Amino acid sequence: MGEAVGEVLAFGVGVAISPLAVIAVVVMLDARNGRAAGVAFLAAWAAGLAGVGTLAVLLADGADASDAGAPATWVSVLKLVIAALLLVVAARQWRGRPAAGEQPELPGWMTGLDGITPRRSAGLALVFACVKPKNLLLTIGAALAVAQTGADPGAQAAALAVFVLLGSLAPGVPVAIHVVLRER
Repeated sequence: MGEAVGEVLAFGVGVAISPLAVIAVVVMLDARNGRAAGVAFLAAWAAGLAGVGTLAVLLADGADASDAGAPATWVSVLKLVIAALLLVVAARQWRGRPAAGEQPELPGWMTGLDGITPRRSAGLALVFACVKPKNLLLTIGAALAVAQTGADPGAQAAALAVFVLLGSLAPGVPVAIHVVLRER
């Protein structure tokens, strides 16, 4: 189990440092339905990571991701492809940043956060967790890393749970603080 958990740590941290999720949840928490929207966002975020991760682990296990305890060749190749895709995503974001002195535009999704409903915040969380390329690729990478260990299903589930917990820290901490401390 330790090997499977160790494999997902970097992936979980990579998902956790998603600035869009943190910004969205912090803005939501200050809105009218802030507490409900924030909790719905966090629940959907974690469910999205868990759902994509579980599906990817099941598919990878079904395709024999582990070859006698070592990663199958196709897993190593796919992880290299994911790394290359992450570099492409990073390069696109870097080139898309505003020029020096240029005022960045407010993204369209941020304009509706003030009065967002819990249902819409959950939908936004699912998009951020499951559709945004960085998070999707990191979740698939984590699932491949878990599947390649050849660990038993319980250990794989525990490792995936650690990944989801780590990946949910960034949006989870503001929500937890808001729920626990209320108006303070």
